[in-house]
Amino acid sequence: MVPPETSPEWLTPLFLAGKEADVTALFGRLGMAALLGFLVGMQREHTEGGMPGLRTFPLITLCGSVFALLGLSFGGWLPAAALLCLVGLLFFPHWLRIRRADPDPGLTTSVAVILMYGVGALLVLTRIEIGVVLGGAVAVLLQFKPEIHHFAERLGDEDLRAIMQFVLITCIILPVLPTQPIDPLNVVSLFNVWLMVVLIVGISLGGYIAYKFFGARAGIYLAGILGGAVSSTATTISAARQARSDTTQQNAAAVVILLASTVMIGRIFVEIAVVNPAMLETSLIPLTILAVATYLPARFLRLPQDRDGTTLIAEHQNPTQLRSAIYFAVLYALVLYLIAWLKNNVGESGLYPLAILSGLHDMDAITISVSRMATGDQELAQHGWRYITAGALANMGTKTVLAGVMGNPRLGIRVALAFLPGLITGLILIVFWP
Repeated sequence: MVPPETSPEWLTPLFLAGKEADVTALFGRLGMAALLGFLVGMQREHTEGGMPGLRTFPLITLCGSVFALLGLSFGGWLPAAALLCLVGLLFFPHWLRIRRADPDPGLTTSVAVILMYGVGALLVLTRIEIGVVLGGAVAVLLQFKPEIHHFAERLGDEDLRAIMQFVLITCIILPVLPTQPIDPLNVVSLFNVWLMVVLIVGISLGGYIAYKFFGARAGIYLAGILGGAVSSTATTISAARQARSDTTQQNAAAVVILLASTVMIGRIFVEIAVVNPAMLETSLIPLTILAVATYLPARFLRLPQDRDGTTLIAEHQNPTQLRSAIYFAVLYALVLYLIAWLKNNVGESGLYPLAILSGLHDMDAITISVSRMATGDQELAQHGWRYITAGALANMGTKTVLAGVMGNPRLGIRVALAFLPGLITGLILIVFWP
């Protein structure tokens, strides 16, 4: 066992040499061990008849707790020996089933048995939250077997590639990057830049997977919401192209574009909350007002009757492409550096042109850059939402142009009129909001 004087902070055993045991806390943890074992056992007995179930799993978790406590006094060999005995008990019925040419020895329940033994030990050796979370996760994974298998079956090669590329971006590239600043103003760190790439790609990947599963059955409203979660610009282009070939879909395309732009503001909230939670306090109300003003016109556009079940489905590309990730990293680093340079040489008034230029192309870079720089700047933390709003208004202008060019002039005019309340509201907020 780990000596108490060298134990990590999360390792807090109940019994330490020279200290009196807290019997009430001990029984509370043992009761939690039995409860988690009961939960997993109930699930197994309901779905896997004849396997360890309602009585066996509580005994297993209690066994883990008891031997972990004994190990505090007699050494770590005791719980290890008990685990070996448990593995032996599991091996014998598996060996019999394999001998009978059973093609499925049922390893899931056996692995759950071993893991719950460990959960029982964690409940008395560590902070109780660790064991509770792990035990609950085991029960959830066992219960949702059909849904998990269905999810895996529906993933295509491109979807799996997207997930693995996200693993590459997150688990392989990120850890090896240096944390020291590489620019003269000491604001650009490769590690921090790529960490923001992980954030943006993660948000887009979640939307991409959701769209792949629900997009084909989505109505117009859900199509706009899910499309905005992946890329509001790509959703605008796709909706405009489809409306160009089907003039009856003009209003539907405008609604999809408005909804995607509203969700874009939702992405802004998430990014601010992750990068600089303190800035969210000053940004929440004005950006919420902007989101409502952007969304409201969608409620007044009359949609066509959807008798054949068709709708506007955006054509989204894999958001985890390494080339796209590198492109965003360069853009984010450039915007971050320019913000620092403008603040030092021009003042914060110079940030409006930068926010507008960045927003014309991409809202993620300006949002994260302002949020990151506001971490140590009280003035920017107070008014940073204004620059983000300026970028969002510029982005609405880009979407209006895309709707007119990729779709047709009538769609462009319709989108411009629909964006007008949001544009006016945003300008009023920037100028008059305290």
